[in-house]
Amino acid sequence: MKYQIALTIAGSDPSGGAGLQADLKTFSALGVYGASAVVAVVDENTVGVYGVHPIPVSIVEGQIRSVIDDLGVDAVKIGMLHDSELIRTVLRTLRDYPDVRNIVLDPVMVATSGDPLLQPEAVATLRDELIPYSRVITPNLPEASLLLGETVDHQDQLEDAARELSRLTDSRVSVMLKAGHLDNDTLTDIFYNAETDRFSRLTTPRVDTVNTHGTGCTLSSAIAAYLAKGADLDTAARLAKDYIAAAIAAGASYRIGHGHGPVNHFHALWPRAN
Repeated sequence: MKYQIALTIAGSDPSGGAGLQADLKTFSALGVYGASAVVAVVDENTVGVYGVHPIPVSIVEGQIRSVIDDLGVDAVKIGMLHDSELIRTVLRTLRDYPDVRNIVLDPVMVATSGDPLLQPEAVATLRDELIPYSRVITPNLPEASLLLGETVDHQDQLEDAARELSRLTDSRVSVMLKAGHLDNDTLTDIFYNAETDRFSRLTTPRVDTVNTHGTGCTLSSAIAAYLAKGADLDTAARLAKDYIAAAIAAGASYRIGHGHGPVNHFHALWPRAN
């Protein structure tokens, strides 16, 4: 017997709601064995980010190689990469494993609290070098706006924006463009499958809650988990959207911390709050 294995390359969140902790919870909840390569120790909680301690890039590279060489991986989720040197190190390392192609990149630039997580000069490196090597990217609207150099803030812009993001370089990447920043009663994310040139509109009700810490990490990890299990792109995107929507709804009534609390990653196993 063999597990499907997913590797997260991300920073550590001590409050447990985002970063590699959220990724590992998501992998486990969806029946995938999770491994991790830590890129930074982040001093944060539900209220804000107070400091980032980068791990030396040689150690990051070593972690990635140790996991892939020993365990093998079926999918990779990439989260916060804070500077150009780290981005290039991760890219160079993954290129040595051409069979690992289910790469889901969450282009993390700003935390839910509004704190910046990516150095400004690294945006171009992410856009021009790592995005083209990924199979799926999962930007929110501020991240999409930054990558495109234009404001994306209306629902009717999302399909065109997703296609433009896919075609930023010659190597097309599929795009899950998240609509959470729009002020709508429902959330309609757009998934553009670059491999079939088709769009999916993924709609769920908006939940009135402040517990949105780590939602981006969780969604991208869910896509990676379903790809690791053999799902096609459209199925992985749809099931991941359903999972994060249920996790938000199930965690909405809990109170963890004094800011943006986490979602309930294990909603299928844990009871709802009374």
